[in-house]
Amino acid sequence: MNILWLQSGGCGGCTMSLLCAEDPNVLDLLDGAGLEFLWHPSLSEATGAEVRRMLDAVATGEQRLDILCVEGSILRGPNGTGRYHLLAGTGRSMMEWVRDLAPKAQHVIAVGTCAAYGGMTSAGENLTDAVGLQYDGGHAGGLFPAKWRSQSGLPVINVAGCPTHPDWVTETLLLLKAGALGNDDLDGLARPRFYADTLVHHACTKNEFYEYKASAEHLCEMGCMMEHLGCVGTQAVGDCNTRGWNGANSCTRAGYPCINCTAPEFEEPGHGFTETPKFAGIPVGLPTDMPKAWFMALASLSKAATPKRLAENAVSDRVTVPPTLRKPKP
Repeated sequence: MNILWLQSGGCGGCTMSLLCAEDPNVLDLLDGAGLEFLWHPSLSEATGAEVRRMLDAVATGEQRLDILCVEGSILRGPNGTGRYHLLAGTGRSMMEWVRDLAPKAQHVIAVGTCAAYGGMTSAGENLTDAVGLQYDGGHAGGLFPAKWRSQSGLPVINVAGCPTHPDWVTETLLLLKAGALGNDDLDGLARPRFYADTLVHHACTKNEFYEYKASAEHLCEMGCMMEHLGCVGTQAVGDCNTRGWNGANSCTRAGYPCINCTAPEFEEPGHGFTETPKFAGIPVGLPTDMPKAWFMALASLSKAATPKRLAENAVSDRVTVPPTLRKPKP
């Protein structure tokens, strides 16, 4: 199967992340699975007229296209022309190219949250009129209408993340190659369920602090960051803490709160990323599926039972109180 990868409105961070795939690296992995790039703007040697001929061949149906990957949002401005972003040397907007090429593809993948929902490039006043391929923020319908489907019968597959984990991209590609990714394997926002059915909270190294509501007050302290520092790992989908980044790490393990970058409109939470909005002292954003009354009761009991070790370590940048040593029973 072949892959055509286009980069639209964004920073290129998802390609940079993809290049961090390890054991094996992304090129060896795809080659071993029988997947090859028709073209990738950062990884392919072809340029200029050669690429234009290839794009024309795909658009006319002369060249088969199995998977179209789009990284970055689609810039529809000004006034719906898309001419804020022209594909160099073609005189045509990226918006027009994607509209022409997507119907030719067996599968279409939005790589990263910008391509999926608009992401960071749609933040603020959104003067470029940036949207995702099939979503405008959390609303179905972006460049393509909500009912649009590729030749496989699937909607745009939203491999969301800012940036997306390299394994999320490669695993999606491998599943498509194996014919093992169908409609039931996508969640309600068209994200692959192999990572979207997991919360960032799962396997977080701060979970013991969370259980006792022993909270950090400043960045890089050891405690749970939900109460004061804006962490929404209990609501955000992603297997970041079970899969790990770069072999072992994650945002929360590095001491920074989860900002829910796999979700639509994460870029405009309405408050600082490291702030927890509260009402009457209670965080507004509660863990997924937990009624407010239950959370209040649990938090009250947990705080009352917080061991001294956790209370003191929570507001420290290292272990200051070690676990109590227990003598073995005779």
